[in-house]
Amino acid sequence: MTKPKLPRDPNQRAKRIADIATGEEALASEKDTRNPAAVALGKMGGKARAKSLSASKRKAIAKKAAQSRWENRSSK
Repeated sequence: MTKPKLPRDPNQRAKRIADIATGEEALASEKDTRNPAAVALGKMGGKARAKSLSASKRKAIAKKAAQSRWENRSSK
């Protein structure tokens, strides 16, 4: 269960906490309006994408990522 994101303003934060405590506002986990199919795809991570790519395309993506990591490391 994730915590609801609270506003930075103290007055708005206090109202949100009071609403949650009195049950006037549902917690973030209770009002999940996301598309269930999209959630299922998101939980699969990169596995579904990796299946759809050819070996040469995966290799090219991996090379580009490694090159980017090494470039960022040398500039620090």
